[in-house]
Amino acid sequence: MNRLLNISTYVLAILWAFPLFWLVITAFKPGDQALELFSFSFSLNNFISAWNSAPFLQYYLNTFIIVTVVLVVQLMTATLAAYAFARLSFKGKNAIFILFLVQIMIPVDLLIFPNYGILSDLHLVDSKLGMMLPYFASAFGIFLLRQIFKSIPYELEEAARMDGCNLLQIIWHVYVPLAKPTYIAFGLISVSHQWSNFLWPLVVTNSVENRPLTVGLSIFAKSFETGAQWGEVSAATLFVIFPLLLAFFIFQKQFVESFMHTGIK
Repeated sequence: MNRLLNISTYVLAILWAFPLFWLVITAFKPGDQALELFSFSFSLNNFISAWNSAPFLQYYLNTFIIVTVVLVVQLMTATLAAYAFARLSFKGKNAIFILFLVQIMIPVDLLIFPNYGILSDLHLVDSKLGMMLPYFASAFGIFLLRQIFKSIPYELEEAARMDGCNLLQIIWHVYVPLAKPTYIAFGLISVSHQWSNFLWPLVVTNSVENRPLTVGLSIFAKSFETGAQWGEVSAATLFVIFPLLLAFFIFQKQFVESFMHTGIK
């Protein structure tokens, strides 16, 4: 039984990874051999052509700014809100927390038009701030941190108060270090989501100065009027996904361990 389960796991893993293998192989093939399955020619022309055909450096810069700012603000807002829900007592706390949980169940796509209307009123359409603003608070991050904060012994907070720490110092020196695995897990999720986010940036951006990699890749793929150049499109796709793949292969051990230590209690 265990042997059958192992074989099934390997088969599913191969099937899951096959599109990625095909993408990599196609990216390194000459353009006229991109769709030839048994061609083993090697070329870097697709990468050079794709890089010179679109401002990918600007797209990288935009994406890095968006991912970094969103993650930093999310960690700040999620930490403060999670502490409030875990430790503070105020009227309507449970009802408000339930509203946060309801937000997790609402598909993000349903909020595109209301969010766009708000950004239009604030004159933030086609701006990095407008793209980032809807993601500054994460109900999922608040939920994860609340659960881990509730599991931290309250005696540690009392000891910090006796040492003269104020509220922010207690959160920074007591709760944040003990919740490090949870922060890592949420950070990985946030970075992955923002890096691959497509629909909302597509709707809200109109200029090269604000487009992230995903939107830039879409426009690049549509630029071929005579048909798709699969080699160049595959090379451009690797430009987009390579940082995430590299980060996963480097930090895969920490990635797994962070979720193993993130208990839902």
